[in-house]
Amino acid sequence: MAGGARRGRGMITDINVTTLVDIMLVLLIIFMLTANLIAKQAIEVDLPKAAQGGALDNKPIGVTLTKTGEMFVEGVPQTPEELKALVKAAVQKNPKTVVMIAADKQTAHGRVVWVIDAVKGLGVASFAIQIDPASLQPPPVK
Repeated sequence: MAGGARRGRGMITDINVTTLVDIMLVLLIIFMLTANLIAKQAIEVDLPKAAQGGALDNKPIGVTLTKTGEMFVEGVPQTPEELKALVKAAVQKNPKTVVMIAADKQTAHGRVVWVIDAVKGLGVASFAIQIDPASLQPPPVK
């Protein structure tokens, strides 16, 4: 009798993994569906491509500039005054604060330079410009 009735009334020592596998598959499906929704809530920025790039040592403050002119700090819309206040507070906590600037390719160069100048004026010793690592082709001349 394979898997049928047992002769004795002893303890059940077999582990039934079927329910465990069912639960794990349901959790996997839920995770896969929600991860897609979370990823779509990111700010759409078309980063410029570059062949050279490196990683940063400590967690930087993320500043994102969109092609429509909006500015986000750590994913939250901010005004220039709010950016300055946040950076100033971060520099007071950690003098080695790094600012990571992610700007859309179509963002005006002057806007990026303004952010760099503003954060350096508040005591940020180093900043980084986020890129899309790829083999860079020179932009077309207009």
